[in-house]
Amino acid sequence: MSDLARELLAQLHALKLEQPLRIVNVCGGHERSISQAGLRQLLPPRLELIPGPGCPVCICPEETIHAAMHYALEDGHTVLAYGDMLRVPINVGKGQPRSLEQARAAGADIRPIASPQQAVSIAQARPDRPVVFLAAGFETTTAPLAAQVLQGLPDNLLLLMAARRTWPAVAMLLEGDSSPIDALIAPGHVAAVMGSEEWRFIPRKHGLPVAVAGFSPESLLAATLMVARQHLAGEAHLENAYPEVVRTEGNRAAQAMLDEVFRIDAANWRGIGSIPASGYILRDSWAGHDAERQLGLPEHARRRAGEMPPGCACAEVILAQRLPDQCPLYGRPCTPDNPIGPCMVSDEGACHIWWQYRRNNAI
Repeated sequence: MSDLARELLAQLHALKLEQPLRIVNVCGGHERSISQAGLRQLLPPRLELIPGPGCPVCICPEETIHAAMHYALEDGHTVLAYGDMLRVPINVGKGQPRSLEQARAAGADIRPIASPQQAVSIAQARPDRPVVFLAAGFETTTAPLAAQVLQGLPDNLLLLMAARRTWPAVAMLLEGDSSPIDALIAPGHVAAVMGSEEWRFIPRKHGLPVAVAGFSPESLLAATLMVARQHLAGEAHLENAYPEVVRTEGNRAAQAMLDEVFRIDAANWRGIGSIPASGYILRDSWAGHDAERQLGLPEHARRRAGEMPPGCACAEVILAQRLPDQCPLYGRPCTPDNPIGPCMVSDEGACHIWWQYRRNNAI
């Protein structure tokens, strides 16, 4: 551990916390850094870091994954998705493929990819058939997709959009009836694209401290110290513990591309429901590349369509209402090798991270 991290920890332990201080870290990448470094074991006992909604794989609509599987299995199209998406389970009858990975094992042409450019290359190599890219992600991965759309897409490449904006989910979390939240740590990579100002609504509307953080222990500890001091002083404002990357206005060029390619509308989050102004929808200019408009959506006449699996508390984990190990399925039987819920699949899913670093999260 660096000297700076030790100094920040000493300052945190010097704070006079008479009551528990609950801080939600929004970003899945933050949760991975916190767990990997074992920060929860090092923080003062009354200071709690709670994972929040920062996992795009976890909240991808179940019915969207079902549609992608239908396009591949029933229609014979090539389907592409970011690697983690292939293992997300959906609700289907016994004996049916319950993930893109299982559909692939059943003979469907489903391929993991790492970038929009790879999707373009695959579509160019298969001009004889539709290629559907299940485009899940938050602002950080949606901006490169917008850039690729503006550069041009092959005629046969269709986008099945499951891209989401982060702040509306946080707004819903703060407006709901969840457990009390005292402060928040905002996602650094999202803020690098959209600007730190996007998070000013938290102190302005909800009266809670917020700080943008990077992914090093030092940046996360600095952000934690910032919001803890605000809380103890009875203050609430926006601070930036990631100034080397995050600017007030963000990346204006990336924002312009997002605005040109997508419109904003209400969108479904798995297990949570529709969140206003949270979805990136292709504008009419690119309707020819919209998988929903070109291929239609299959009927979702399935039990529990769109829901989490029975007994799964992923929705509560995403909304910071439960810790991962408070889910009744966590570790029994839900593990990364046998994921029952989506939070156990992704490297940004809180349950997967807690299982991977479970010794570091033992308090």
